[in-house]
Amino acid sequence: MDVPAIVSDRAAPRPSWFLRICQQEDLNFLLTNRIPRRWATLFMGWFSRIELAPVRWLSLAVWKLFAPDLDLSDAKKQRFTSMHDCFIRQLREGARPIAAAADLLVSPCDAEVGTCGRIRGTEVIQAKGFPYPLSDLLADSRLVDKHRDGMFVTLRLRSTMYHRFHAPCDGSLDEVVYISGDTWNVNPIALRRVERLFCKNERAVLDLQLADARRSVTMVPVAAILVASLRIHCLGPTLDLRYRGPNRLPCRASFAKGDELGYFQHGSTIILFASGGFELCAGVQEGVTVRVGQPLLRMIDLSPSNQEPDRPCGPTAQPVPDSPTSDD
Repeated sequence: MDVPAIVSDRAAPRPSWFLRICQQEDLNFLLTNRIPRRWATLFMGWFSRIELAPVRWLSLAVWKLFAPDLDLSDAKKQRFTSMHDCFIRQLREGARPIAAAADLLVSPCDAEVGTCGRIRGTEVIQAKGFPYPLSDLLADSRLVDKHRDGMFVTLRLRSTMYHRFHAPCDGSLDEVVYISGDTWNVNPIALRRVERLFCKNERAVLDLQLADARRSVTMVPVAAILVASLRIHCLGPTLDLRYRGPNRLPCRASFAKGDELGYFQHGSTIILFASGGFELCAGVQEGVTVRVGQPLLRMIDLSPSNQEPDRPCGPTAQPVPDSPTSDD
């Protein structure tokens, strides 16, 4: 069966003069991080749900002004009750084919690939020159040991992208760990300026259970400014800035590769960790765009006769030089 290819970068519509000014690094950082992040996030959560026609029309018009690459052609419906309704849109049937090969871990979301590759012991790269310890992100020594020297892929959901996330493999979920935190923007500018940013932000830890106990896969959805709201289908409550319940939430969920697990209320980031014999698939490198169901990582043979150093089927684990991109 043919495996869907990685989506290469497409020429986006040229941004307006106003947007080009806002994309200047210092101004972008000031506008997106030096504001009351919590209050801005709570306000946007309320405002985006207003279903009055004039508010909906104006909100979507302003969003499209700042995001000229917004494409709703693969959405399940074309009319939305609110800006929030558009953010969490579902896709039409068959819009994201899932790579079926059993040895492939697929992308759980539409995203731009950030840093990716080999975990250096228990140290992960946020951006060039900005490492962070797994213990600070996962807050669980057991998970840190499981993913020591494993692989990771950082997946950034841009504001215009499909915001639901799916299972990267067959498995089950027994617990979700919710870690309250800040709401820094997670765009590349902030990642180059704020140390351990992912470890500061609100996030959830989903330790997926696989049939092969030798292998481990963990997903960490990370919230951001205007985005601190996460819905996971197997849980009752929405995890957001107002959540005051326990941080360990038991659940019982089984899923097949490609099944929907939940959604962000806006764009953000998912960090995928895989240990027990994985390598990057060809074409997976910083700056490329992937979609739900496309290959990210491939399982390697764990039999004793094949215990050799990893032979990557994609680029190396080191971050590549920064490439031009527009920032949300």
